[in-house]
Amino acid sequence: MVEVVIDSIRVGLMSQQRVVILREVEAERYLAIWIDPYMAEQITFSLQEVEVARPMTHDLLKNMLRSLDARVVRVEVISLRGDVFYGNIVIEVNGYNLDIDARPSDALALAVRSNVPILISEDVMESAGIVPEDDIDDLDPELERGSEEVGELEEGEERLSVFDDFLENLDVNDEDGEEDKD
Repeated sequence: MVEVVIDSIRVGLMSQQRVVILREVEAERYLAIWIDPYMAEQITFSLQEVEVARPMTHDLLKNMLRSLDARVVRVEVISLRGDVFYGNIVIEVNGYNLDIDARPSDALALAVRSNVPILISEDVMESAGIVPEDDIDDLDPELERGSEEVGELEEGEERLSVFDDFLENLDVNDEDGEEDKD
């Protein structure tokens, strides 16, 4: 299994669909998973530590687990079949680990609330992971960069530019009319 972190949540320009971009911790490899707008909001609220008046769905789930003396150990994306990702929420109860089948988007929302590792199977990363092209060697060494902030911004844009082509060419309309494919 490969550990990842949530790099960003993006919106497709043409389709307005949301995609969560996961970045491998130990390498420069990414995984894009389409999610529905509600799940994007759930994950974003938690990442930005937005306070809400009442518990949201994944807050409720976390609170229920805590009340039952259970805890989330990690979440996993274990397979990709067709266009559908499959995941698990690994929960510890009474010293035993239970693998609970879950949509990756739900697992990610719970992971950010529980501050637990997000793991992706190596098979999934091999088949669906994206490695950005390394254009750094092609740059003219005589070119001066502006301020440090501009350099960091350009570096971030270069790093994520691999997803611009990916998002522009991806057809999210399926025959069943389903929007959430995870």
